[in-house]
Amino acid sequence: MVFTSVLTGAVAALSLVAALFFLRFWWRTGDRFFQLFALAFAIDGLSRLVNAAIHLPDEFEPWSYVPRLVTFSLIIAAVVLKNRK
Repeated sequence: MVFTSVLTGAVAALSLVAALFFLRFWWRTGDRFFQLFALAFAIDGLSRLVNAAIHLPDEFEPWSYVPRLVTFSLIIAAVVLKNRK
């Protein structure tokens, strides 16, 4: 259980670092692609931190996948908007 929490915290921290990375590129270029990626990684990192901090009962576990759905939807939207002309 402790090892799982450590790995979840590490993945959450790296997701937040990736969000800052993309936010820096968005700040320099103003490209919406980087903004959506930064938002997606920020949501992912924060949701993983919340899941690690709050141990949800089994009946609420499917709700923990909603932020991941939002995250992957934002990534798909960023790629589609970038390639649309």
